[in-house]
Amino acid sequence: MKRILVIGASGFVGPYLCQNLIDNGYDIFGSKLINQKQNFEGQCVDLNILDEDDVFKVLSDIRPDYIIHLAAQSSVKLSWENPTLTFNINVMGIVNIFEALRKLNLKPRILIVGSSEEYGKVDKNLIDENCETDPLNFYALSKVTQEKIALIYHKNYGFDVICARSFNHIGPGQSTQFVVADFAKQIVEIEKTSQQGNIYVGNLSAKRDFSDVRDIVNAYRLLIEKGRSGELYNVGSGNCIAISEILNKLISYSNAKINIVVDKNKFRPVDTPEIKANINKLKKDTDFKAKHNIDETLMGVLKYFRNKADEE
Repeated sequence: MKRILVIGASGFVGPYLCQNLIDNGYDIFGSKLINQKQNFEGQCVDLNILDEDDVFKVLSDIRPDYIIHLAAQSSVKLSWENPTLTFNINVMGIVNIFEALRKLNLKPRILIVGSSEEYGKVDKNLIDENCETDPLNFYALSKVTQEKIALIYHKNYGFDVICARSFNHIGPGQSTQFVVADFAKQIVEIEKTSQQGNIYVGNLSAKRDFSDVRDIVNAYRLLIEKGRSGELYNVGSGNCIAISEILNKLISYSNAKINIVVDKNKFRPVDTPEIKANINKLKKDTDFKAKHNIDETLMGVLKYFRNKADEE
C-alpha cells in the first residue's frame, strides 16, 4: 500500500482529501499543529513546517511515497494584515520540506497546491497555465514564490514535483474568512434571531470559478497518480459565477427577509474582476470530471451552518 503524507491535513481541505485517499486505497498520514484537534481520517502526526528539526524528524520517520502539501496561510485578507506570517508559512515552509527531503535522500512524488490568485488580472476569458503570473496581493505573491522554489528543486535536484493552481473551492467546514461561508453564516444568524435582518457584503461584482471541495480533492489525487512531473495544472470547474449570484442563490434558499448592505470594510485593497479556469490540461492528463453542481454545494454549506446553530 502506497504511503502518502498530507501536510496541513487539519484545515478545510484536508479532511476531504484524506477521506478521498483512504477510499482509493492509500495509507494516510496527516499532519496538524500540536494545538489542533485531529479532524481527519488516517494516522496523525504533529508537524510545524517552520521548525526544520521537526520537519526532518517527521519525514525521516514516515518516509512517504507521496506528499500533498496543503499547509498554508490562505486568506488574502490576512495576507494584507500580516504579510510576514504569510511568507513564513507559504515560502519558508516549503524550503524546509525540500531541504529535509534532500538531506534524507528521499524522492517522493510531491503535489504543491497553489492558487488562481497567482494570475492576477488576466485579459482572457479563460485562464490557462501559459498565462503570465501577476500577483496582486501578498498571498498570491507567496504562492508564486512557493511554486518557483518547488520547480527549482525539480530542475536542479530531480524532485518529482507537480504544481496545482487551484481556483475557488467551497463546502461545509470552510472558514468564514471566505465569502460563501461568510454569507451562509450571516443568513443562518438572521434565521435564528428575528427572521429579518441585514447581510453585510463586500465586492459583489467580482466573478470567480467555484468548485465543490470534493471535486478539488479528487483532482489532487488524480494529479498525484497521473500528472506529469514538472508541470503546472489549473484545478477548477471551468465555469464563472458572480459573487452577487452566489449571494442571491443562498438568500433564495432561506425564508428570512434579508437586506443586502455593502460594507466597505469587506473590500480588498486590490481585487481581480474575473477569474475562470481553463482545465483542458487537467482533463486531458487525468480524465478529471466534476461530480457536484454549485446549487448542491451551496445548499450543503447553508445546512452545515444551520446544524452548527442548532447545536449551540
